[in-house]
Amino acid sequence: MVPHLITALTGPINELEQRILDSMPAIERWFRLEWMEHTPPFYCSVDIRNAGFKLAPVDTNLFPGGWNNLTDEMLPLAVQAAMAAIEKICPEARNLLIIPENHTRNTHYLANVVQLKRIFNMAGLNVRIGSISPDVKKTTSVTLPHGDTVTLEPVIRSKRRIGLKDFDPCTILLNNDLSSGVPGIVEELYEQYLLPPLHAGWSVRRKSRHFQSYEEVAKRFGKLLGIDPWLINPLFGRSEGIDFANGVGMEGLAEQVDVLLAKVRRKYKEYGIKEKPFAIVKADNGTYGMGVMTVRDAKELAELPRKSRNKMGMIKDGQTVHDVIIQEGVLTQERMNNAVAEPVVYMMDRYVVGGFYRMHPERDVDENLNAPGAGFVPLAFQHSTQLPQIGARPGASMPNRFYMYGVVARVAMLAASYELEATNPNAEIYD
Repeated sequence: MVPHLITALTGPINELEQRILDSMPAIERWFRLEWMEHTPPFYCSVDIRNAGFKLAPVDTNLFPGGWNNLTDEMLPLAVQAAMAAIEKICPEARNLLIIPENHTRNTHYLANVVQLKRIFNMAGLNVRIGSISPDVKKTTSVTLPHGDTVTLEPVIRSKRRIGLKDFDPCTILLNNDLSSGVPGIVEELYEQYLLPPLHAGWSVRRKSRHFQSYEEVAKRFGKLLGIDPWLINPLFGRSEGIDFANGVGMEGLAEQVDVLLAKVRRKYKEYGIKEKPFAIVKADNGTYGMGVMTVRDAKELAELPRKSRNKMGMIKDGQTVHDVIIQEGVLTQERMNNAVAEPVVYMMDRYVVGGFYRMHPERDVDENLNAPGAGFVPLAFQHSTQLPQIGARPGASMPNRFYMYGVVARVAMLAASYELEATNPNAEIYD
């Protein structure tokens, strides 16, 4: 079942949707040429916000969990994409080792690992799950609420390779975002393919670097379509050297928020948008929706209560936040079952393979939905990204909406490819 969307589309996005549909051959050719020059991330997911007057990615995750939230109809697409990805990297691949996050008891997360294992099994690989958590000292089986069992085995390191007791993989798939740093056990693996690369982890990666790449790609994509790139690009700034716990650096942060809100106000005026602009302040590295807050006025930062400061100052694995990205807040006009929602698009290699709606009944249209209490409505993009209905009235056909989301998500994936090239510590430099 494709859920019924109540989408309040107004103003330029109608034109944008029509422009994207009319330009489909040019868009697909543009992507093809880009992928000839750049390597897509092995897999990723993109959170998208549809404000009615603009459509933009707000987060790109290079170690996506949540594969279990996609429907069974999505599996054939994911399996084909997995085959294409593996064929390109290691055509003779036989054994694949998945390294998950260390929180071994989170059954929702483990259901995602089971789904990944299923996808690569169907792509013709022997798949086992190896944990680098210090808590997993022997083979551990966890039974999940839906009856699946996941078996975690301790990873063993030899001089130049890693594997399991009786399992030697040629390819290692990380589903662990390395928030607390790169563990030595996965460093210097010169004989195995490690996907994604270590510099895609949050110990190296920065959101501001990603959105810098996205801005560059969005400008070129905007030129292709003949649109203002702002319609698909959230403006952003950065603030460094903050100590939330002790209130250090808050004045500099307030100044940056002011600058950003002024830019957004100018854009709103240009397009005749009556909404009140807002900014999202979030940790420049990190995930799981931690260290994120909505700021509607820079003055709010001076009066931030201690509880809010403590929440902002700490993210996953107890990492302290010192640098933040200040992002133009994009409203969401999507609703699922009367709850505020946003689409999340999943990709593998260069293909859109599915997605779902993240919804949160207790959050407002200008707040972060990736928070405890969020629900997921699975949604297969199967018929939609491949088969947009050219010539259909904007908003009248379901596939139009999803083709548009798939296009914006792929622009974000291309930006991630640029970002990984720019931050690759082993890149060959040509004069």
